[in-house]
Amino acid sequence: MIVQSRLRNPRRVLLVLAAAAALAAGATAASAGPQARAATQGPCDIYAAGGTACVAAHSTTRALYGTYDGPLYQVRRSSDNTTTNISPLSAGGVANAAAQNSFCAGTTCVITEIYDQSGNGNNLTDAPGGGAARGPDGLASATAAPVTVDGHPAYGVYIAPGDGYRDNSTKNIATGNNAEGIYDVVDGTHFNGGCCFDYGNAETNNDDDGAGTMEAVYFGSIKVWGFGSGNGPWIMGDLENGLYSGSNAGLNSGDPTTNYRFTTAMVEGSTSNQWAILGGNAQSGTLATDFTGTRPSGYYPMKKQGAIILGTGGDNSDGADGTWYEGVMTSGEPSAATEAAVQANIVAAGYAPASGGGGATGPITAGDNGAKCVDDSAFSTANGNKIQMWDCTGGVNQQWTVGSDGTLQVYGKCLDITGANSANGTLIELWQCNGGANQQWQAENGQLVNPASGKCLDDPNFNTTNGTQLELWACNGGSNQQWHLP
Repeated sequence: MIVQSRLRNPRRVLLVLAAAAALAAGATAASAGPQARAATQGPCDIYAAGGTACVAAHSTTRALYGTYDGPLYQVRRSSDNTTTNISPLSAGGVANAAAQNSFCAGTTCVITEIYDQSGNGNNLTDAPGGGAARGPDGLASATAAPVTVDGHPAYGVYIAPGDGYRDNSTKNIATGNNAEGIYDVVDGTHFNGGCCFDYGNAETNNDDDGAGTMEAVYFGSIKVWGFGSGNGPWIMGDLENGLYSGSNAGLNSGDPTTNYRFTTAMVEGSTSNQWAILGGNAQSGTLATDFTGTRPSGYYPMKKQGAIILGTGGDNSDGADGTWYEGVMTSGEPSAATEAAVQANIVAAGYAPASGGGGATGPITAGDNGAKCVDDSAFSTANGNKIQMWDCTGGVNQQWTVGSDGTLQVYGKCLDITGANSANGTLIELWQCNGGANQQWQAENGQLVNPASGKCLDDPNFNTTNGTQLELWACNGGSNQQWHLP
């Protein structure tokens, strides 16, 4: 259930519908070329037309300018540590996922760099250590967050605890009390209460430098500083020394629980003592203003430093979960009409969950008890972690991706037969994907068969007790070998 008690700010509602249409048309005209058309305009064309140009523009799924055809991100494969860049299929288009699939076939890949499309060179790379956690941080699996955009396959950035990206030497990012706008598109169903799944402006020294030295979009369910109505997750602002859902610490009931599968999240900061939180469904509809008002006490004037973070806090607090698809930072505070037009562009991009024979993501439920799921024990990403039966909870540790390469993945790691052993009773574990035959599975007559051994994924002795570790066993057609894929 989505708790959406959103009250729009009248300042932002007046004239927005008409102005947004006019602004989008203006963006088309402003960047028109021989092959330009409205359908290929990106969010940054709209921001530029509104007088608040993008100074950082990152995405692994699509170009954010109608004419951008440079690299979106870089991946590195584990087999030989070589890298390649992934670019759009065409200028202004969706990422070329097929190029990544070909490069990473038979091995695993991580995302090593996310390129800034704005021309400022504000590229995101592996986050170094900071005051809250040592580094460098982990790098996101390149295949753990499959989606489709405009009907084309693409991959997001799947942040597991310990992962993070940063750029401390930026150009043209807001500093001090200068105004800016920030948005990102995230998976509203993938979150935790850890600190901090952020995208935005942070300290340049990887440390907590006090109130107002950050201004970033946060998404998650932490309640240590501020929180909103319902059980979360919430869109909030990480302003350093506090995550805020309004002008005060603690509960701000106007900031609603927001858990759209694809969520647009925005934070705006002005040069006056004002800031705002906006949010919406990235697949349909308009934005709502979750909060607009004065900054918390001690946060004016701001002391922003201009680094950029993704997936961590300003001091490298790296305990968060989340999936991220695109994000932008602007020079100056965008108008309501501009933000409305940007939201319309995001909706038109056509984000949708991956589906089909490869890329579908969701729970694997048991044939001998439909209320039980294949579960990665205790949300751990450690090699050798137990794969078990557990009550279906909808947690991220039960969200398995059916890979086109025959793997079943969670957290970017694979369902693995321990030691590549084919004996009955061999335990099933989580392990780094390596292309091995012991990580291959085929759906046959409701069973999950490992082709190399000819044996099946098995719930031992029909034991559906929480914590029962799964095993390999000779296929026998029993209900304890029946599994329902996403």
